[in-house]
Amino acid sequence: MKYLYETHMHTSRVSLCSDCSPVRQVRAYKDRGYAGIIITDHFINGNSACPPEIPWDKKMKFIASGYEEAKKEGDRCGLDVFFGWEFTIDGMDFLTYGLSLDFLIQHPDIDTLTVEKYSALVRSCGGFLAQAHPYRVARWIKNPYPANPQLIDAAEVYNASMPAETNKKALHFAELHNLPALAGSDSHYKSIPFASGIALSKKAGSIFDIINAVKTREAKLILP
Repeated sequence: MKYLYETHMHTSRVSLCSDCSPVRQVRAYKDRGYAGIIITDHFINGNSACPPEIPWDKKMKFIASGYEEAKKEGDRCGLDVFFGWEFTIDGMDFLTYGLSLDFLIQHPDIDTLTVEKYSALVRSCGGFLAQAHPYRVARWIKNPYPANPQLIDAAEVYNASMPAETNKKALHFAELHNLPALAGSDSHYKSIPFASGIALSKKAGSIFDIINAVKTREAKLILP
């Protein structure tokens, strides 16, 4: 397994809680030998820097701007960069892969959907949902528990930013419901190590190769 991919990361361009620019993130992962990264900046219903007063299409272009800046740098230095986002509902976070900026522009007010409706829409359009850090506890989280396992395609069982006990609970949840497992660094800050993600035996030609590797359990988790 020689191709390393980050599955969960943020940029200061879009996520309020990050101090890493898209360019810095790309260079950092390139220096650490990764083959690619998935930019998963916070959506507008999470900790996003998106101005609330602008029109929907401009909001969505803002959400994709961290990815687009990272993609340009990735193309320049030889790191594959893929588009995703982290969608928040009642404190539950869902890593969303496999859909485009056009999808977001075409679905105004998607941020108001319930978990059930969001899952149905994303998956019917060919997208992939993984619940991030299912048992994370924080003051703003109303529901620090996993979602209905039938509504997600995978669970993040290792998050480099979470305590060991939180990750153990997530792993137990995935095993109990036979869900594919995902790992990610959830990197926001210069101080957080780039130490997780997944490893593939073949280079991913698209984000769907990553999705399929997770679904078929061919992806290996990068753990400390």
